[in-house]
Amino acid sequence: MYKLGIDVGGTNTDAVLIDENLRIVAEVKNPTSDDVYEGIIGAVRHVLEQSGIDPAKVGQAMLGTTQCTNAIVERKNLAPIALLRIGAPAAMGIPPMTDWPDDIKNVVVAQAIISGGFEHNGKELAPLDEAAACSFFESIKGKVESVAISCVFSTVRNDHELRIAELCREILGRDVHVSISSEIGSMGLIERENATILNSALCKVARRFTEGFARSLADLGVINADIYLSQNDGTLMTMAHARRYPILTIACGPTNSIRGASYLSKHENAIVIDVGGTTTDIGVIQNGFPRESSMAATIGGIRTNFRMPDVLTIGLGGGSIVRQRSNGTITVGPDSVGYRITEKALIFGGDTITATDIAVRLGMYELGDRSKVAGIDEAFALKAMAVIREQVENALDTMKVSNSDVDVILVGGGSIILPEKLAGARSVTKPDYFGTANAIGSAISKVSGTYEKLIDYDRVPRDEALAQAKAEAIEMAVQAGAIRETVEIIEVEDVPLAYYPGNTNRVKIKAVGDLAS
Repeated sequence: MYKLGIDVGGTNTDAVLIDENLRIVAEVKNPTSDDVYEGIIGAVRHVLEQSGIDPAKVGQAMLGTTQCTNAIVERKNLAPIALLRIGAPAAMGIPPMTDWPDDIKNVVVAQAIISGGFEHNGKELAPLDEAAACSFFESIKGKVESVAISCVFSTVRNDHELRIAELCREILGRDVHVSISSEIGSMGLIERENATILNSALCKVARRFTEGFARSLADLGVINADIYLSQNDGTLMTMAHARRYPILTIACGPTNSIRGASYLSKHENAIVIDVGGTTTDIGVIQNGFPRESSMAATIGGIRTNFRMPDVLTIGLGGGSIVRQRSNGTITVGPDSVGYRITEKALIFGGDTITATDIAVRLGMYELGDRSKVAGIDEAFALKAMAVIREQVENALDTMKVSNSDVDVILVGGGSIILPEKLAGARSVTKPDYFGTANAIGSAISKVSGTYEKLIDYDRVPRDEALAQAKAEAIEMAVQAGAIRETVEIIEVEDVPLAYYPGNTNRVKIKAVGDLAS
């Protein structure tokens, strides 16, 4: 049985095949086309041809895609939705989408705020107004295919959200896509609500890319594969889960690269520098998984608080354009020739100096026709490389949590532009198969379960609360498709909340396990 891993980037779509012993059988990089599926089909076709295996022997296929991110950033293909907030009168002060950019607000075509919700300690703010909810749902029949539901302190108690979701399906039908905030975001009503709205608006995109991916594989003879999508915590989810929570695919590209870098280098704690054709992502491996950001994530100008990897992105890649200004200074990026590098770069007969041309000119890597960059002045090339080095070293310092040197892993096809020594790095490793680390990360990923809740230790003793939370996280991982015997706890957070009365703590447990064959 073989595993097929695919990661769609802005420049290339990478694909790898690995066998049951997680050995890499074949890898390819295929240009990402304007039609994403053409790039995917091309990558899968080439990796199957290179390996020579029967496509029917592929038992699992994993996809990491940027389509949800692109849909939000580009304001394309978002479904019209309705929003119901539970929390009146307490939650009337700040209307929904207060700080949203004007060009995306119209995704919500109907909204209402009804009585209900909870205090921080789980006490009911006001009785749930089911009649108002039913009236709202009756008014939007036939107008939307997706509904977002948010509630004050639903991370403490989600009773009201679950009841309103049940009423929504009774009135609008079981096919309506319902997103409830307690399943998506963390503490903070506005940011959690924002993430829930975006999740609802992505339902059409999710349905299209999951169905399209399955159809693309079937067209190429991959008919026996269980299909999974990459999540942004470095683990996998089923097609059904991806349709329900498409927002969890956002930023899965960097996390795939981080997981792949960890697997290839055998480092479980390091900083990963993933250089693509247009941008460089810098992330952190902690115990083999991406470090999660503690900051609110802004996606397409919208503040959210659902889980996101702690990744810094800079405008530097293999296709970054190198220029000399009138005052003599040299710039590298942030603009790039992107997937047209094989047409535009000097080493391929083009007319644009790119970061890759500089690396080839300095003898750092053999690619294309080196004679075509012989005309680049060496002093110019060295100055450009100094600019590249400075950008990466500054980003590296930003991601470190101390002034100690750290292990650094270079991956991504564009990493050929980086020097072998970097200030602040204890070691710099570029493993075999570095160019397709993202697809490898997708293929070897596990499945996870994450439990998060506010718990008052005065009511439930700490040891008892943590034991129950771990059991819940393990069960969630098993339900997501993990083999129970392989599930382990990899992350335990137990944070006291001083601004809450009593001994309230935010408990977060993450469990991961191997994917069932």
